[in-house]
Amino acid sequence: MQDIKPIRVFLKVAELKSFAAAARNLNMTPASVTRIVARLENDLDTQLLKRTTRQVALTSAGARVAARFAPIVEQFDQIAGEVARAARPDHGRLAINAPMSLGLRLLPDLIDSFRLAYPNVTLNVQLTDTLVDIVEENCDLAIRISGPPTDKSTIWRKICEVPRHAIAAPGLFDRIDRPQTPDDLKREFCMSYSANGGSEIWRFRKAQITRNIPAGTELVSNSGDFLYSLVKSGDGIAVLPDFIFKDALAREEVEQLLDDWEIQPLWLTLFYPPYETLPPLVASFSDFFEAYLRDVGELEF
Repeated sequence: MQDIKPIRVFLKVAELKSFAAAARNLNMTPASVTRIVARLENDLDTQLLKRTTRQVALTSAGARVAARFAPIVEQFDQIAGEVARAARPDHGRLAINAPMSLGLRLLPDLIDSFRLAYPNVTLNVQLTDTLVDIVEENCDLAIRISGPPTDKSTIWRKICEVPRHAIAAPGLFDRIDRPQTPDDLKREFCMSYSANGGSEIWRFRKAQITRNIPAGTELVSNSGDFLYSLVKSGDGIAVLPDFIFKDALAREEVEQLLDDWEIQPLWLTLFYPPYETLPPLVASFSDFFEAYLRDVGELEF
């Protein structure tokens, strides 16, 4: 940048103790270097360098200016480099946030494949079942499984729908009757997924019939995996995304309930800070993420 150039030139002369050496290093003429330093001294209204026939030395004022500006220029160059790398589709650093259940099942293989394709990208992957504020947390993007977005402070990209069902362990029905309709669900055995401790609403639909069933508040958690463990132990019923329990379903450790009723699916969505234009590296990861899910059969992982 032009505004910082006089400082750069001055610091290089101070480092090399020579106008001629600084000129060679900066690929400039000695006259240009001399003129730029003289203009800086004029702007600051103080002499920065003592010039002799043998060498160039800092004045006390020049030493103070060099000590103050050297770390600033170094930090500026570091930030400029990070910005430049972020403007490339295959270099830079990405900070990603994802839900715990999805992250543990999907991201290890996905990230491994991404790093092979993009070896010059460094990643910071944070897993949490809390929907973080990606602007406050300084995330480049967040992977979310939730209802359709309502947050107007971010931009988002829908990847696919995430089917979910009510599940229970077969042994639970030694204690209670197996529900035949949503209205048969006993609230005290229905465990809620909620981040704020409130009751979850299960929305069932069959043809034109809808039923909104409030789950209980006796057991509430913001972790799908925790609820899944309780379901397998026979503690109750939960509505969870299919990818969490599909292996246990195949082993008959859990069973789907009310298969003739549809539960409103969730969305798998990529959320971004309010970028004016999606940064190239963020776009690269987004495209890779969507293609990877297509290759593995959406959420069949």
